[in-house]
Amino acid sequence: MSEIDPTDHALATIASILEHPEPTLVVRETEIIRETEFVVGGEHLAHEEHHVVDEHPVVEEQPLVPDHTDADGYSKVGPGPMVAIRLKWTVHRGDDGQYYVHETIGEQSTPVVSGPMSSEAAVHFVDEHENEANKRFELLRSEIAGRSSLADYERKGEA
Repeated sequence: MSEIDPTDHALATIASILEHPEPTLVVRETEIIRETEFVVGGEHLAHEEHHVVDEHPVVEEQPLVPDHTDADGYSKVGPGPMVAIRLKWTVHRGDDGQYYVHETIGEQSTPVVSGPMSSEAAVHFVDEHENEANKRFELLRSEIAGRSSLADYERKGEA
C-alpha cells in the first residue's frame, strides 16, 4: 500500500469547503398599516390603526461588487483559499488620462501593469482575467477532489 501525501488531505479539505459557498442575501421586512373603522347604525364609533408586519418578507439581491460609473478604482479579486497567492486586478487612471490595470499576486507583490487602454477596455480586461482565473481554479479544485476520491478508494483496498 502506498503512503498518502498529507497535502492531498489538505487540498481535499480546501476543495470541499469551496464546493459549498454560503449565499449572501439581504432581507428587508415591510410593514403594512391597516385601518379599521367601526360604524353602527350610521354613527361613526371608532377609528383604529393596526401595524402589521408582513408575513412575506421582501428579499433584495445585491451584487457582491458594486457597479462603477468610472473605471478608476474598479477592482476584482481572483479565487483561492489563501490571500498570499490570490490574484487581484485594479484599474488606475494615469496622468495621461488613459487607464492601466495593475495585476498583483498577494498583498505585498509589485504589480504587473497593463496599458494604456480605454476605460471600457480596462474593465473588460479585469473581467476577462477574473473569469479565466475562476475557470482555472474550478478545474484545479475538481482535479483535487478527484484525487481525494481516488485516494479514499485506494485506502479502502478497492483498487
